[in-house]
Amino acid sequence: MNLNFLEIVSASMVLFAVIDIIGSIPIILDLKKKGGQIEALKATLVALTVLIIFTFLGEKLLGIFGVDISSFAIAGSIILFIMGAEMVMGIEIIKYDGPSGVSIVPIAFPLVAGAGSFTTVLALRAEYAVENIIAAIILNLAFVYLVLKSTNFVERVLGDGGIHILRKVFGIILLAISVKLFMSNVAIQIHTLFPFLKDAVQHP
Repeated sequence: MNLNFLEIVSASMVLFAVIDIIGSIPIILDLKKKGGQIEALKATLVALTVLIIFTFLGEKLLGIFGVDISSFAIAGSIILFIMGAEMVMGIEIIKYDGPSGVSIVPIAFPLVAGAGSFTTVLALRAEYAVENIIAAIILNLAFVYLVLKSTNFVERVLGDGGIHILRKVFGIILLAISVKLFMSNVAIQIHTLFPFLKDAVQHP
C-alpha cells in the first residue's frame, strides 16, 4: 500500500469538482418530483462499483466494444441534454418507470459516474497511485450518499417555489454543459477521423 494523504486530498478535490453532486441537487429533486424512486444506497454502490472498475479496466473495457472516451462522452452529453430540456420546458421525455426507479439511470449514471468522472479517473491514473485514487473515489461517494439521503430535508427547506426556480436555472446550465461536452468531443472525433483538418487549423 502506498497511501499518500496529499494525493488523496488532491484527487478527492478534482473528483468533487467533476461529480458536482451539490450542483446536481435540483436535478435530483426534479427526478423525485416526477415520481422517480431514489434509493441512495443503491445509487451510491452502483456508481462506486462502476468508477472503481473503470479505474482499472476503463480503456480496455471500452476498447472491447470499439468505443473510445470521446464517443462515450457524446452519448452521455445527449442524455444530459434531454434531462436539461425536460427541466427547462416542463416536459417528460425519459420515462423513469423501471424497477430501479431513477437510482441507476440517470443518478448513478451519468450524473455521478459519467463521462466526466470516467475521463478524470483515467487522467488521475497517470499522476497518482491507484490506491489513492480509490480512496478519493470512496470519500466522494460517501458524500454523494449523504446528499442523496438528505433530499427530503432539502426539499422541505426550499419549498415548491424554490425547487421550481432552481429547476429552471439549473436546467439551462445543464443544457449548456451538455452542449459543451458534445461539441468538444465531436471536435475530437473529427480530428481523429480527419487529422488534416487539425493541421489546416494550426497552419492556415
